Amino acid sequence: MTFDQIERSSGGVGGSLEEIHESLKGKRYRAQPVRRVWRKKPDGRMRPLGIPTIRERVAQMATLLIVEPIFEADFEDCSYGYRPGRSAQQALKEIRGHMEAGYQAVYDADLKGYFDTIPHPQLMACLRVRIADRSVLRLIQMWLQAPVVERAEKRGGEPKVSRSEKGTPQGGVASPLLANLYLHWFDRAFQRGPAVWKDAKLVRYADDFLVMARQWDEDLQSWIEKSLEGKFQLTINREKTKVVDLREEKAKVNFLGYTFQYAQDLYGRTKRYLNMVPSEKAMKKEREGLHKLTNSRQCHKPVAELIGEINRQLQGWKNYFSIGYPQAAYWEIDWYVRERLIKHLQRRSQRGFEFPKDRTIFQWFEEQGLIALSGCEAKRHPLNV
Repeated sequence: MTFDQIERSSGGVGGSLEEIHESLKGKRYRAQPVRRVWRKKPDGRMRPLGIPTIRERVAQMATLLIVEPIFEADFEDCSYGYRPGRSAQQALKEIRGHMEAGYQAVYDADLKGYFDTIPHPQLMACLRVRIADRSVLRLIQMWLQAPVVERAEKRGGEPKVSRSEKGTPQGGVASPLLANLYLHWFDRAFQRGPAVWKDAKLVRYADDFLVMARQWDEDLQSWIEKSLEGKFQLTINREKTKVVDLREEKAKVNFLGYTFQYAQDLYGRTKRYLNMVPSEKAMKKEREGLHKLTNSRQCHKPVAELIGEINRQLQGWKNYFSIGYPQAAYWEIDWYVRERLIKHLQRRSQRGFEFPKDRTIFQWFEEQGLIALSGCEAKRHPLNV
């Protein structure tokens, strides 16, 4: 059912909520199947998403409002993903602080299909540590074991239905908390283990994390990998997991869209500084988004409307990539946007668009309301040459 159908039904939204309430209260509630869709990842691989029904999302959110504060009281400070009042930028600043303090030997971890491989028995054991109510535990277990329906590849074919004893579907309202909860026990073990005997630092954002130490050794790496693949029964992606020593020439670490790399001081001083810039992958993704906004299918849009859409895209990107040293990246994106807009204007006009002679291209775009990430003055922009 869609939101529209619920609103137009005999009981409306209120009746739908009352039905969910009564079925939960009377313990007649049964989890509905989850629809599986596939989304392409930046590296070309496909990621499965599990989309619950609206009814499921309402019930999961109601449960989340009750249980999230209970687990929030336990979570370690090194965890930043999917937590109220915490953000990726806070995690990035924490990493920068550790690196500048000398923790420059970095274990850059990648877990293979984390959300889809969390073992249900162990996850339920984590829940039982803080939840005694069997009704709530049974409800969560139903969501974990709900049938997954995948549409048939051929029209008219039978949809594929499956169940799994592992994983929590990405797309579910409760999934981020459950995924966080499972790795919380790794966080806790780390804080009582390597954080003490190796003075190592851990920063985790959902299933992405970095371990930083002053000097790396095999014992620390062995502890991490044995814990994750042994006790937690997860799989480390060996192709993407690596140890990086940032003291080495050209060594760098990518995390949450940023690249961390030590660089020579621009003023000739011997001391190196920690450069923190948008990663190549983040730059490519932003260019792709801007290209999509200005491709040939957008020729019908008025310039003012198109610039408004581009501005929202640029402002969102700048809000995230505002820490570190993003100025060079801002210049590059500004240049790309104006190139795309020039091409768009030329494409719209059969005779070719002519800019006013009495001002620069940059000034004309500025008059149309286009923002500049770099905040530069019109006369300094490369397009004015």
